[in-house]
Amino acid sequence: MSTAARHRQDPAADLRPGDAYVQSFARGLEVIRSFSAGAPRQTLTEVAARTGLTRAGARRILLTLQTLGYVESDGKRFALTPRILDLGFAYLSSMPIWNVAEPLMEALVEQVKESCSAGVLEGTDIVYVLRVSTRKILRNTLGVGSRLPAWCTSLGRMLLAGLPDEEVVRLLEASRIEARTRHTLTDVDSILAKVQQARRQGWCLVNQELEEGLLSIAAPIVDRSGRTIAALNISGQANRTPPRQMQETMLPPLREAARAVSQRLAVG
Repeated sequence: MSTAARHRQDPAADLRPGDAYVQSFARGLEVIRSFSAGAPRQTLTEVAARTGLTRAGARRILLTLQTLGYVESDGKRFALTPRILDLGFAYLSSMPIWNVAEPLMEALVEQVKESCSAGVLEGTDIVYVLRVSTRKILRNTLGVGSRLPAWCTSLGRMLLAGLPDEEVVRLLEASRIEARTRHTLTDVDSILAKVQQARRQGWCLVNQELEEGLLSIAAPIVDRSGRTIAALNISGQANRTPPRQMQETMLPPLREAARAVSQRLAVG
């Protein structure tokens, strides 16, 4: 992966080491992040190539992670262990919003009979932090920790709508914008206009821009000051629920669920 590509994916790549920067720790996180659904088990050489580390550097980090129980090895290939989930659960358990949101999302799914997700913005991506599913709607099943680009998703555009336009433009220009379907908007100005529309109306619908046949509609979760801190969405199939029907039948309960989460956070 090129340096430019890494910067698009992770704004932290622009940080420069200083007195408060622990480079070995940062490299350890890069090694952890090199594992994915597409690379669940890797050789030392593969880890080094994916992270840009030397084989010796990658080996030291992998052996340290193995000693701590976060990585296992069969002698040739390395893989993450379930203990790595402790890192993600530490975030979830430290944020009361997700304890508040989950039962409301479950009730919403029961009502609309479609999947519901909660996500936050991280750089140019959205990260799924909660998901209540009814059925598989994407070719790749999404789960907690999954990432999707913000610019072409309802969650992403709703989260971008909580930012000033200049920040939105900066993130869009840092994104890898490309046509994913025949419906995908690829012009920065057009996408910005959709983000501005989402900001004005307080919700966002994306029609088959991420994947053919996939519809999603999102509403913001806000804190006491009115700042958007997360978003909820409902996803469905266009051949089963056309956009107008989704807006008419699913948007009201979605917005009510998002408002309920926001209100409970305000009094919590």
